[in-house]
Amino acid sequence: MVRGARKALAVGVAVAVACGLQQHLNFVPGPRHAAPVAAAAASMMMAPAAFADEIGDAAKKLGDASYSFAKEVDWNNGIFLQAPGKFQPLEALKAIDKMIEMGAAADPKLLKEAAEAHHKAIGSISGPNGVTSRADWDAVNAALGRVVASVPKAKVMAVYDSVKAITDPGVPAYMKSLVNGPDAEKAYQGFLEFKDVVDKNQVATASAPAVVPSGDKIGEAAKALSDASYPFIKDIDWLSDIYLKPLPGKTAPETLKAIDKMIVMGAKMDGNLLKAAAEAHHKAIGSIDAKGVTSAADYEAVNAAIGRLVASVPKTTVMDVYNSMAGVVDSTVTNNMFSKVNPLDAVAAAKGFYTFKDVVEASQR
Repeated sequence: MVRGARKALAVGVAVAVACGLQQHLNFVPGPRHAAPVAAAAASMMMAPAAFADEIGDAAKKLGDASYSFAKEVDWNNGIFLQAPGKFQPLEALKAIDKMIEMGAAADPKLLKEAAEAHHKAIGSISGPNGVTSRADWDAVNAALGRVVASVPKAKVMAVYDSVKAITDPGVPAYMKSLVNGPDAEKAYQGFLEFKDVVDKNQVATASAPAVVPSGDKIGEAAKALSDASYPFIKDIDWLSDIYLKPLPGKTAPETLKAIDKMIVMGAKMDGNLLKAAAEAHHKAIGSIDAKGVTSAADYEAVNAAIGRLVASVPKTTVMDVYNSMAGVVDSTVTNNMFSKVNPLDAVAAAKGFYTFKDVVEASQR
């Protein structure tokens, strides 16, 4: 349940940033579903400012070694929506949880800069394969390197190991078969050298936990929302593979425009509140039952965290996300999802959300 729910705007942004990291780190070991890559990506995004030039220089060398490979990858291929092995939602959630922990430990300033680099890179995408410019490729890799360096190595490796555990051993070889083999090997060697520079500059201690607000109107409204919507949450089949399905009738470039709006929103979020929301999700994953439903208390905490996050972003930026998603989500999707739950519970949840939305909007900067 912790996966697709929570008032899509805020959570979507956080997930979108993570997805952005994954897409760019893909070129590493093999599976585009690169959880290990995402882990590496995440860790790479946080190097201290003192090491920015070293990691930046290494990113340019990585670009020299990998850009030919990047141009050969079909970034619009629907294969990246598929699980990297056997469909195991609860096992995959363990890997996602490690990514969330890593993201929560990352330097918020470097995370913001990485999001901005991804936004710029999306703007320079061209060609049938959807590849960004060489300059933006280098900038994104450098930003990711600094982010990863801002996280202790143990947390980065926890992501790598958890993704490896759900990735079929044949995935790397298959992904390599889709591009020029020598270019892929050259890119991988370049990545290993880049990894060594990041590792050299990596922090040893994680940043302090977030300061979580309490006693605010958004927290009170989150309780009312959670009381109204928890029955609906329990109706949802969180273990379904429907969440891996592409949006009907939409191409990857069309969907990417909506993701870009999420990344822009994520870059404008308050760093402490973003960390707090990640920590709330981590805790909620810990209380998930066999059906994928978190506890009522953790559900409420996640809603409160997301509400505060959205309130930290200008309304126009939030509405850009809403409108862009409305443009790619066909009404058949909404109707299909509605048909899978108790309609009365869904209506009660919607009413509760609209009231919650008004409280968040009143608190918005």
